Amino acid sequence: MLFMEYLFIFVARILDVSLATVRMLLVVRGRRYPAAGIGLLEASIYVGALSRVMKNLDDPWKILAYGLGFASGTIIGSIIEEKLAIGHVALQVIPAEGMAEELLSVLRTAGYGVTVLQGKGMTGPKEVFLVSTDRKTLPRLSSIIEEFAPDSFVTVLETRSVQGGVFPYRRQGK
Repeated sequence: MLFMEYLFIFVARILDVSLATVRMLLVVRGRRYPAAGIGLLEASIYVGALSRVMKNLDDPWKILAYGLGFASGTIIGSIIEEKLAIGHVALQVIPAEGMAEELLSVLRTAGYGVTVLQGKGMTGPKEVFLVSTDRKTLPRLSSIIEEFAPDSFVTVLETRSVQGGVFPYRRQGK
């Protein structure tokens, strides 16, 4: 029966820490109400786990279960966050010399909206591509860049919100 108590603490911490990760993601993305709902559930689970530990602080196994649950919840929460891929990103792409035109054509054919700016690099003029996409399609976009302009300099920036523009998933009705 004592084992079940340890297991409860461990699993409860995994759940509440994983929920905390998702809640923070939603807050950062401006989704307050779903985040608040998750926060209610998260806090309830947390109090349940903590109260079981606090009843007997002399039991090191409960404290260990609590800590291991927290650590495991951190890992699982980050995996869940990757799978959900909520939100948008903005990429700044500086194609390697001679790769800009082909990459631009391929990206636009794939449905990405690309804004081209002229920049000045250390060795002379450079084209800078600005591309926005949702996080779910980032791997596809990254693989296109890697295939057609592997030596490009790419930065990926988190974006809080997007309005307007051209997005491949919007054209497909997703």
